[in-house]
Amino acid sequence: MDFESWWLIFLPLLFGLGWMAARFDIRQMLSETRNLPDSYFKGLNFLLNEQPDRAIDAFVEVAKLDPETTELHFALGSLFRRRGEMERAIRVHESLLSRADLPVNEREHAQHELAQDYLKAGMLDRAEAAFAALKQTAFALPALRALIRIYESEHDWPRAIEAVESLRTLVSEPVPQLVHYYCEQAQAALLAKPPRMDQAKQALEQAKKAAVTAQTTGVSASFVRVAMLNAMIAASENNLPLQRECLLTVMDQAPEYAGLIAQDLLNNFTQTQEENQGLAVLQAHYQKFPSLDLFNVVFRAARAQLGADQAWAFARDTLQAHPSLLGLDRLLEAELAQAPAGRSPEDSPIPGADLTLLRRLIHKHTQRMDRYACRTCGFQAKRYYWQCPGCNAWETYKPRRLEELE
Repeated sequence: MDFESWWLIFLPLLFGLGWMAARFDIRQMLSETRNLPDSYFKGLNFLLNEQPDRAIDAFVEVAKLDPETTELHFALGSLFRRRGEMERAIRVHESLLSRADLPVNEREHAQHELAQDYLKAGMLDRAEAAFAALKQTAFALPALRALIRIYESEHDWPRAIEAVESLRTLVSEPVPQLVHYYCEQAQAALLAKPPRMDQAKQALEQAKKAAVTAQTTGVSASFVRVAMLNAMIAASENNLPLQRECLLTVMDQAPEYAGLIAQDLLNNFTQTQEENQGLAVLQAHYQKFPSLDLFNVVFRAARAQLGADQAWAFARDTLQAHPSLLGLDRLLEAELAQAPAGRSPEDSPIPGADLTLLRRLIHKHTQRMDRYACRTCGFQAKRYYWQCPGCNAWETYKPRRLEELE
């Protein structure tokens, strides 16, 4: 009973202390609110009224009046960058970096934001220097990824490879495009005047090792590219058996890419006076894995080796099984290119038909379908690319024309 009375003495005291603490918090909050510039509340009001441009102007005024608001500076800089106002974004982040009292973590953050500004503005030399300065910071990983993109756009493959190796020390993840970096080096060596064969072979050896390290499942486009470059080296050294082996490996292990190497394979058989066997190989492959590019090579070869009647018989059977305006356009083009001069419509494979007029009408509608398309960004191109020119992604093109994908 004495204990309970003693406890009741403190109840009013505790209540009074709580009341005083609440009053102090309220006064502090009101004091802080009064210290906020009017522009801050104007900016909030503009945001609520869906007037983003006027809100930005108001927040810029707040940043000018109170330079200590680093978070507001970061928010404004990012907003300017998203809106494409790169000069304003750069100015905001440069003003942050000019502050001598900026903490290390916020300085690194500002440096990373400024590097992104430079990159989006297309100022690659400044972006490269800004990202390189972040290699030993908390932003090392995104900085290295950005440097890789920069080196890719500049086709600076040695530095791209170096950046990938640095990236591997931070994260244990495969980098499939590393194979293509070495392939780019090999291709450049092959196309040099004169060709640098030793450098090309060394680059391809590195590409094979990178492909093993990448641990890609199945047969990828990079495997096809390595095989095609090995075939190019063999052809330049007049090693026809090795060239044929490389090309047949593509047809066997990556049959959907046959259209990319069909003409080279046919030329290989022709050089050894085995063009009939080469045509038979391509025809047999087409029966299992039809594609427009392969059809074009087979029809032209059949037209040259077997004559118009057999070539057109193959074309009719093919178009009945796989109807294609683009395929019809291709065979009309080949037929007109090989037809004797002065041939009348009655002597054409389609008696009475004006093949020139027919091809002109069809070609007008097939031009938009005669393209490859990137699966990532939709960029369309008449030639096949290992790296999309639109979004710079690797291995996003299927070896099939648009008509075949629809």
